[in-house]
Amino acid sequence: MSSSTAKAARRKRLPALQSHERQSAKTRSLKSAIFFSAAVLTVSDSCARGERVDLSGPAVARALKEAGFRVTASKVVPDDSVQIQNALIHLVAGARLVVTTGGTGVAPRDVTPEATRAVCDRVLDGVAERMRIEGAKKTQFAALSRGVCGVRGISLILNLPGSPSGAVESLRAVVGLFPHALDLLEGKTEHS
Repeated sequence: MSSSTAKAARRKRLPALQSHERQSAKTRSLKSAIFFSAAVLTVSDSCARGERVDLSGPAVARALKEAGFRVTASKVVPDDSVQIQNALIHLVAGARLVVTTGGTGVAPRDVTPEATRAVCDRVLDGVAERMRIEGAKKTQFAALSRGVCGVRGISLILNLPGSPSGAVESLRAVVGLFPHALDLLEGKTEHS
């Protein structure tokens, strides 16, 4: 077989191999995730007042379940920094992953990232960067999201946008990272 024929054959196999590797990584993440609990916190003045039905929280909960997490709690709070902080602290006590939806934009009442930073020990900048990069493929407004991901104890807190589609798309961009990150936080640092 000539060298150009061999190269062409390798190029044809490469997408299939990459697809298999992605599927294997997804399967490993799914198997690992089932052991982790998650909670969802919707941050919205209008939902907290009962003026609007929360669509984002249930959408995020469904996406977490599809990714293999056990959703153990959900809660709605207004866009108030102290109430967000208190809810995060309460939810982290019972879940390894707490995902917020809402309050990550640039409006004056969007204070979820600040409240999250206030209760976290460390921030994982790369997780939020990855969400914004993936979101920018669909809308230029992804750059306006200020959501963060942080560590509190052995748990992770992730901020997602308030729209149901933006929240689910952002979560899907990073959810595969969490089983490994949660294992590391628990002290499971062996490499495979």
